[in-house]
Amino acid sequence: MFVSIDAFLKYFDAVNRRALRDIGALPPEADGWAPASGEGERAWSINTLVGHMAGSRLYFASAYLGKGWISPEPPDVSSRKQWLPAIAESAAELRSRLGGTPDAWLERKVQMIDTDGELSGWRLLMMMLEHDIHHRSQIDTYAGLNGWPVPDIYGRSAETIGGLQDEQRKKHT
Repeated sequence: MFVSIDAFLKYFDAVNRRALRDIGALPPEADGWAPASGEGERAWSINTLVGHMAGSRLYFASAYLGKGWISPEPPDVSSRKQWLPAIAESAAELRSRLGGTPDAWLERKVQMIDTDGELSGWRLLMMMLEHDIHHRSQIDTYAGLNGWPVPDIYGRSAETIGGLQDEQRKKHT
């Protein structure tokens, strides 16, 4: 749970950096790539996913600010050169909209769009982060399936950490 909007925005910045890193690592052939089959989100191109990520951040911000669950027009991401600017601009706009809002809003209840339920502001913001990470993971999965580079999440591979396990066991047992 976040107790201040500044703490949330600091965490969001880290999630956004990873989105920029992973999307930026995609090769030119990723431009326009889409799964061979599927319906709905399962058939979206990488371009569409990037635009959806950028726009959805502001959808969640609108709900958090008490302005309704309103989706903005997605940015133009019809070419790869527009991907990183769209993600960066959505992050700046999110910061602009949320920065300076009262910390008490993190506890304020927000009516859901599709049920009679409510959720706390901090939970709504966590939904936004999880949504962003979900689609970044979808893009990373597509990259892996195509043999394109997939950055290690924290700059460390499982193989690197695995290679350090014997040393750690000796040190801590």
